[in-house]
Amino acid sequence: MLLSVVFILLAGFFVGQIARRLSAPGLIGMILAGIMLGPQVANIIHPDILATASNLRTVAVMIILMKAGLGLDREKLKQQGTVALRLGFLPATTEAIAIALIAIPLFHFDFLTGLLLGCIIGAESPAVIVPAMLRLKSLGWGVTKGIPDAILTGSALSDVLLLLVFGLLVDFLAQGNARNITLPGGLTLTTWQFLPIQVLREIVLGLLIGYLVARLLVWLLAQQKWTQNAVQDTLIAACTALFLVVLPQYWAYYSGYLAVMAMGFFLIEFDAPLARRLRLGFDNLWVVAEIFLFVLLGASIELKVLGNILLPGLLILAVGTLIGRMLGWYLSTLGSNWNWRERLFLLPGNSAKATVQAAIGAIPLARGIEGGDTILAVAALSILVTAPLGAWAIPTFAPKLLQRGEVDPTKVTVSTRVILLAAVDTSSISTQVLTKTAALARRSDAEVIVLHVINVAQAESVEKLRLSTEQLLSDIRYKFVTLTGSVPEQIVQAAIDYQASEIVMGKRGHQAWEQVLIGSVSQAVIESSSVPVIVVEDSLASK
Repeated sequence: MLLSVVFILLAGFFVGQIARRLSAPGLIGMILAGIMLGPQVANIIHPDILATASNLRTVAVMIILMKAGLGLDREKLKQQGTVALRLGFLPATTEAIAIALIAIPLFHFDFLTGLLLGCIIGAESPAVIVPAMLRLKSLGWGVTKGIPDAILTGSALSDVLLLLVFGLLVDFLAQGNARNITLPGGLTLTTWQFLPIQVLREIVLGLLIGYLVARLLVWLLAQQKWTQNAVQDTLIAACTALFLVVLPQYWAYYSGYLAVMAMGFFLIEFDAPLARRLRLGFDNLWVVAEIFLFVLLGASIELKVLGNILLPGLLILAVGTLIGRMLGWYLSTLGSNWNWRERLFLLPGNSAKATVQAAIGAIPLARGIEGGDTILAVAALSILVTAPLGAWAIPTFAPKLLQRGEVDPTKVTVSTRVILLAAVDTSSISTQVLTKTAALARRSDAEVIVLHVINVAQAESVEKLRLSTEQLLSDIRYKFVTLTGSVPEQIVQAAIDYQASEIVMGKRGHQAWEQVLIGSVSQAVIESSSVPVIVVEDSLASK
């Protein structure tokens, strides 16, 4: 099993990186790696890992749902609240019905079996949509109107609805009847009549439980300080979120998916610093979870069952998306402030299938429902077609269809390359500047540009400075640069050329009146630089 884990991580990572270098989404490479490692081709993955694949996918989905919740913006949701609510019900409903109707002549299904297929195919994949929407938010695409937030929320709500209907249909088709439910007061309803109450109950309880658990985490982690660092914060939050996802298997009264997203959302509202630490922690967890999720997804796809249903399966997907789902998108955004380009973005941005299909696609076959093998094949086809297509189309069409707004760094992790510019001379203060720069670089995992400006050749002094730099920055990525010319001008220009985040430089004062002033070079750089300047005082000279 350990060898299989090694193969999954290494093959998933490197094949994913190859896909990215070919300008394709990384998940395409990971799915292909899973297909190659899985029982369909090389059969390298241990059977016990394949047997627990659904549990591992549950962990990965929990992580991505927490990332989604920690990235939601209350103001944007308030602005687009009705759109998000409609996106949670209308597209899923219209797509499921359209698929049910077209499945009747194509596969000779009855309407309920076709609707069962529609519920499986209509579910949206958090594994594809969530990281893509968070990426758009970090870049600012569509954030002014809250489009990524509306899609994230609508996706979670639609999965709640479809999974509930799917469960009812499986029970009905497997058992051949619908059981009655007796409410307090003696009122008896069929499962279909009880469905609206059940959907509302799962949503309300999911939100309430997410709220209460977020309060508890803030009390434990921030107020009582039971943890000492961000790693422990992430560990406790991840275990709590996983418990919320798993509990509905034994106490099916709320949506675990929605509860986890709500927990992340309320954590931002209650304690923004804690939410920021957790956001970074879950970003790191996702690096590993993403590989397991998509490699095991590829390994679970039954390639041999795709041949007979390829063309009708593609037709099912086309009708469901281009007719059913587009009708739902139109109705969801009717009367909103979205323009036609933003509405059109829902086609690539809200169509990907992967996680839910892999989790429930085989259940009808396992329960002995007629047509279960066809349902499984179409579910596998939907993953192979829409997951890579959606992962490619979202970043490709977002710049063409959405407007770019201002990024809110309190709601998303803005991943930028941090570069520090250390301006040094050949005096003793250069050691202190390099030491300070090294400390800052280690704290933020930054790269360093060490700049020395000279007016005349100083080969021996420069070589000593190079050796000192190599010693003090031995565990940091750095580049040693020498320039000639005006010192302040070259420092400022180098900061622009290398896109430095900060400039670190020294200040020397040898006379009493100089102690209260910044050196002339430092002052000139501060006055003309567009990036922050950290001035290090010569502690040796001040003694």
